[in-house]
Amino acid sequence: MPAKPNERQYRTLTATLAPVKRAEGETEEPKKRFDTDYYVEGYASTFNDPYPIYSDFAGNEYLEVISPDAFGEADMSDVILQYDHEGRVYARTSNDTLLIEPDEHGLFIAADLSRSQSSRDLYEEIAAGLITRMSWAFTVAADEFDHETRTTTITRVKKIFDVSAVSLPADPNTEISARNLLNGEIEQTRKELARRRMTHARACAVLAIANAKKG
Repeated sequence: MPAKPNERQYRTLTATLAPVKRAEGETEEPKKRFDTDYYVEGYASTFNDPYPIYSDFAGNEYLEVISPDAFGEADMSDVILQYDHEGRVYARTSNDTLLIEPDEHGLFIAADLSRSQSSRDLYEEIAAGLITRMSWAFTVAADEFDHETRTTTITRVKKIFDVSAVSLPADPNTEISARNLLNGEIEQTRKELARRRMTHARACAVLAIANAKKG
């Protein structure tokens, strides 16, 4: 399936964005990627973990999965941490307050939210459990579509623009992006379903005529 390299995609993961603190009874501080009291970490995406992105009019569910090799050539030169993909910048890779790296599980992120009052306020909202999800914005360099399973595998990410703490578990842009990404495949599935229905109707008509002649 042709990728749309200049079209920004949004995906929201169900995994949580959370602060890392010493648990009750622990004697050592947990490992942090930044030496700060305002530290959060999580995953913007996971590998080999299919998730639904669209259901068509016939109830067919379309899935998407990220390949472990997808970030090998991705531009992650200046990624920012935002809230709902808009407004303030709370951390960024270019000033060493945001870390983004793929590991064996997925696209790991860690952030130091100590540098501004608004960043510290965001940390407090995350720590209080008011904000628990994250999303990311990116463009696709290459993907593959399996017609049988209706699964798109993103094999190469071109650029990551931002990771975002989000107020809702699903970004309204996700469905729009998915529709655009799957545009040709959904239409092809619709035509194939219509063709099968027409073939079935013709077969039933022929069988009905044959039975009528026998009678």
